[in-house]
Amino acid sequence: MKNKRKKRAVTLIEIMIVILLIGMIGGALAFNMRGSMDKGRVFKSEQNATRVYDALMMEYAHGELFLPEIIENKEEILNKSPFLKEGAKLLNDGWGQQLTIEIQEDDLIVYSAKAKSWEDAHKTTKTPQ
Repeated sequence: MKNKRKKRAVTLIEIMIVILLIGMIGGALAFNMRGSMDKGRVFKSEQNATRVYDALMMEYAHGELFLPEIIENKEEILNKSPFLKEGAKLLNDGWGQQLTIEIQEDDLIVYSAKAKSWEDAHKTTKTPQ
C-alpha cells in the first residue's frame, strides 16, 4: 500500500491569529515608545531654554540693553548671535510651543511650560535612605 501524505496548508484562521499577535506586539511597542519620545522633547526643551538664556544673558552682559529690551528683541538677538545657528528656532520647545521668558529680579527665567508640566506629572518620589 502506498502511504498517501496530505500536504497541510496554512489555514486562514492561523494566518489571522499570527497577524493579530504581530499587531498586539507592535501596539505595545508603540505605546512604550511614547514615553521615550516625550522624554526626548523635554530634553530638547531644556537644551533650547539653556541656550536661549545664555545668549540673552551674554547680550545683557554686553551692557547696551536692559532686560525688557532684550526680551522684546529676542529673535533679532538670537539670530545675530555668533554662537547660535538659526537662533530664533531655539525659541520653540520640543512640542513646537514658544518658550516662556520672564524677568525675576536681575535675571531671566527661560522655560517651557509644557516640559515643566510633563515633568511635574511624571515625577517619581524618591524616599530618602
